[in-house]
Amino acid sequence: MAEVTHKSHIKEYIIIFVILGVLTIMELAVPEMNIAYAKKAIALTLLAVAKAFLVGYYYMHLKDEHNWLKFIAIIPVSAVLYFIVVALESVYR
Repeated sequence: MAEVTHKSHIKEYIIIFVILGVLTIMELAVPEMNIAYAKKAIALTLLAVAKAFLVGYYYMHLKDEHNWLKFIAIIPVSAVLYFIVVALESVYR
């Protein structure tokens, strides 16, 4: 019978937790910045997408999935990016 070894992910989870904390602090700082509203919205959106990616990729174990499952997870992301592009185009026209 083959023995299964378990790799500890504690160090990896702590690193991702710290990165998520830094991104959250950045999210709290962006509204206080003296920049245009659209730039604040874009910055907050990009930070939220980065955090969602990290949570999905590491904590929901998408990094361990097969490539076709990763592709399926990317489909909604590409739809959201398309929506953002179309919405920004309509706003700036």
